[in-house]
Amino acid sequence: MIYFTADTHFNDPRILRIDRRPFGSLAEHDRTLISFWNETVSPDDEIWHLGDFAKGSAEFVSSLLSSLQGRKHLIIGNNDSAATIDASGWTSTQHYKELTKDGRLLILCHYPFRTWNQIGKRSINLHGHSHGRLSPLTRQYDVGVDRWDFRPITLSAILASRRRRTARQDIQGE
Repeated sequence: MIYFTADTHFNDPRILRIDRRPFGSLAEHDRTLISFWNETVSPDDEIWHLGDFAKGSAEFVSSLLSSLQGRKHLIIGNNDSAATIDASGWTSTQHYKELTKDGRLLILCHYPFRTWNQIGKRSINLHGHSHGRLSPLTRQYDVGVDRWDFRPITLSAILASRRRRTARQDIQGE
């Protein structure tokens, strides 16, 4: 299985204030996100983290990565320091990736795009950075934890959520 996530901001005290995440402390935030990750992702799964993973030393980040299940890839975000990027535990690190999944071209970047490769051929832009606050374009999805109940998400669940929302809007006349 392949999962996507972004904007975990482990060990970053600003996240509780900036995003008003519903946790009483940073320790509770981090424990909960680690628990949700490991309930969702198995050791044999692949997970693409689309940026803003954690704050701290390379040793801290390496230890954190070893506590998280799955083969982990990092798409580098604006808050990912050299310590995060260089930490042991990543299968790969890059700023941008094009990945084909279920016959669909996925464009992975921390930042949402206005346009992207093969947009006219139904490719999909997966991103983080906006913490669920950006109105998406067609075939554009924020995979950040703020949008997905603080858990990694599969492509099929991402696509199904848009179909459900569109059907609900049709019923409600929105």
